[in-house]
Amino acid sequence: MNIVILGLSITSSWGNGHATTFRGLVRELTRSGHRVLFLERDVPWYASHRDLPNPDYCQTELYASLDDLKARFTEPVREADMVIVGSYVPEGVPVGEWVAQTAQGIKAFYDIDTPVTLAKLERGDFEYLHPSLIPQYDLYLSFTGGPTLDVLEQKYGSPMARALYCSFDPALYFPEPQQTKWDLGYLGTYSDDRQPPLEKLMLDAARQWPEGGFVVAGPQYPASVQWPTNTEYISHLPPADHRAFYNAQRFTQNITRADMIRAGYSPSVRLFEAAACGTPIISDYWDGLDSLFAFDSEILVAYSAADTLRYLREMSETERQAIGERARQKVLAQHTAAHRAQELTQYARALMTV
Repeated sequence: MNIVILGLSITSSWGNGHATTFRGLVRELTRSGHRVLFLERDVPWYASHRDLPNPDYCQTELYASLDDLKARFTEPVREADMVIVGSYVPEGVPVGEWVAQTAQGIKAFYDIDTPVTLAKLERGDFEYLHPSLIPQYDLYLSFTGGPTLDVLEQKYGSPMARALYCSFDPALYFPEPQQTKWDLGYLGTYSDDRQPPLEKLMLDAARQWPEGGFVVAGPQYPASVQWPTNTEYISHLPPADHRAFYNAQRFTQNITRADMIRAGYSPSVRLFEAAACGTPIISDYWDGLDSLFAFDSEILVAYSAADTLRYLREMSETERQAIGERARQKVLAQHTAAHRAQELTQYARALMTV
């Protein structure tokens, strides 16, 4: 297929989870023989933080404005077999309307922020998607599966809503023998809704176990956070260091955004990346988590600091390693970027044969 993607960013992973998702998906689409043109709005905050300005597996073009987009790329959009518009694309509604009017192939919306999108629609915030646009997209690809797909089809009129979860790159995330630095670590940008469960499941556990070693890595944590004395804080951890970070932990903590918990079936990329490193995960609970990992054998679920401490202090090393390895085998079998590219082409093929 000849595919055009209009996404938030592929050139900069700074402050967003979109770039790594698009990089993996596009790379695997190209490996499968498809041609991809990626169109990205040139904005200053990404321009100054471009860690992959020219991906070698697709044609990448920056555009300065909606008028510039239309002037230079109407023909490629019209002639593509499939055009995908991503969530949070600047001026996403007029961009989507232009794609709906121009593209002659499959028109798809890829929502990397589905629960956030639906919450915005409910309160009349149409930053990058309008309810009237949803039926105009032939395919609604969602980072969230489960009942949310029914909502998109039955309430918002999507002709075809399908899960296209996040993924990981096996070439970047794998077990790497190294000295263990921490008993439990967490990687994630600060958010008001994630901080209470982080306090409850991890930081309270750290306070109750002074002998343990803990670490939190991520930007934007306010100075008001009271870190336990045995908890290290790393304000910036570039993606290139994530594998080493996971491999230096005995266990890793997973905390989920409130919107994602409400929707369920919303795995984060951190979940798959940690599992790929063979680091056993202690997660908060949300609906659909057990559709991805088997509880107690592939993932550990904590509801309190006491649960966290029980795993950290009482689990045998043999069982700890076995849980990590079982989770690693699961994500290798189902959640790589290659799997997502294959799923996307299957969805497209189904639409082409209708």
